[in-house]
Amino acid sequence: MILVHTELDGKLGFITLNNAPKRNCLSKALIDELVEALDQHQKSGALAVVLRAPANSTVWSAGHDIGELPDPYRDPLPYEEPFESLLRHVQDYPRPIIAMVEGGVWGGALDLALSCDILIGCENATFAITPAKIGVPYNPSGLIHFINILGLNKAKELFFTAQPISAQEALRIGLLNHLVPAAELEAFTKELAAKIINNAPLTVSVIKRQFRLLTRGATLTAETFELIQSVRRNVYDSQDYQEGIRAFKEKRPPRFQGK
Repeated sequence: MILVHTELDGKLGFITLNNAPKRNCLSKALIDELVEALDQHQKSGALAVVLRAPANSTVWSAGHDIGELPDPYRDPLPYEEPFESLLRHVQDYPRPIIAMVEGGVWGGALDLALSCDILIGCENATFAITPAKIGVPYNPSGLIHFINILGLNKAKELFFTAQPISAQEALRIGLLNHLVPAAELEAFTKELAAKIINNAPLTVSVIKRQFRLLTRGATLTAETFELIQSVRRNVYDSQDYQEGIRAFKEKRPPRFQGK
């Protein structure tokens, strides 16, 4: 594997995002390697996995590879899209996954980090969810995921403003489990992981699955589901969606018109 590195330290697996030139963006190629790395650790008997960027990174991940979003008039985040499959793979993974965060976590990368079971960050970590900056209508499962973790109003603020929050604010609102000095980040993460590994692995695995099932969200009526799909379609069929993608590729601010 090229875009991610794997390491096994006893029963603790490490996966390091390793595409600094593209700021560890979640391209299909990187996603494929990340899923493969998780599967390798499961086969190797790892009882916990740490997902990280290289030491001293300024960007953990810049999120979805915008260049791989579909053309206008198609849902940019359908169920079978590689990024969506990755999130489910992480959420359903039978062992705890710890996100060890240095640097910026932007866009879809924040959804990935929150799909992990525990988040540990240092002072230079920042977090932003940015679909409103490029006109992408986020999908219902992603919104429910943020609501479950952050609460409705804080999730609204993050999505509506698309502005980054500091590590201190992330700790305050419950996005981070722990905030530690950068020099202590790896040692602290390993110490916490060791506490997990020393417990009954079957119990930990089953409890993780129960958490996943219990936080999937309330059942939607067929009418509500159809309404959600309709309002999302209004966005990805819009001129603003085309402008947002075009502006990103041209590296300029978008000129949204609300239509």
